[in-house]
Amino acid sequence: MARPSQTDHALVLFSGGQDSATCLAWALRHYAYVETVGFRYGQRHAIEMACRDPVRAALTTPRLGPDHIIDLTLTIAGLGSSALTSDATIAMTEEGLPNTFVPGRNLLFLTCAAALAFRRGSRRIVAGMCETDYSGYPDCRDDTIKAMQLALNLGMNRRFVLETPLMWRDKAATWELARSLGGDALVETIRVETHSCYLGDRTRLHEWGYGCATCPACELRADGWRRWRESMQRSAG
Repeated sequence: MARPSQTDHALVLFSGGQDSATCLAWALRHYAYVETVGFRYGQRHAIEMACRDPVRAALTTPRLGPDHIIDLTLTIAGLGSSALTSDATIAMTEEGLPNTFVPGRNLLFLTCAAALAFRRGSRRIVAGMCETDYSGYPDCRDDTIKAMQLALNLGMNRRFVLETPLMWRDKAATWELARSLGGDALVETIRVETHSCYLGDRTRLHEWGYGCATCPACELRADGWRRWRESMQRSAG
């Protein structure tokens, strides 16, 4: 990793997936000291939590500080289930939202992360929300993140900066960002060690990583990998 360009401390929302792993590498490139936070919330793909340690180990540096786990299982379960927190079949709802949408999840994550950052002295909060590969989640939109930053700063009397380095990148560009940050080694770590599959399937390793290959998360990741590899081949040719 290159020397950081900022002296700020950062807290990265790190789920164990492709996007958050890329964000962690990005934060280590930019900030002098980085900690991570993960959330348990009864997700059916809880296997992602087991993927976090190998990724952190691969990215270890003196600038990488401790990891924190916040358990929100009872909080989110008490607000009702979704296809991301139960065995329901993944589908679109009558409201035009995928039933994998967990209402308020990212808002709750950011609030908890800010409370932790307040105590840990981190000014930057880094998260993998993305509007380019918009999956129908309203809490991934840039306007939502900007509104949350304002609310958190007012409510906690701090000057937090919510960083979303993937906001305007699609999955192909996210793979390319990983390569630019850590070369082929980082790409391979993300391909093999991270988890995105909504069904929690890690029995099959595809060229783009582990997963069922049929859920929306797998399809998005696989399509991004294909388009990125094709772009690489065109550049090489």
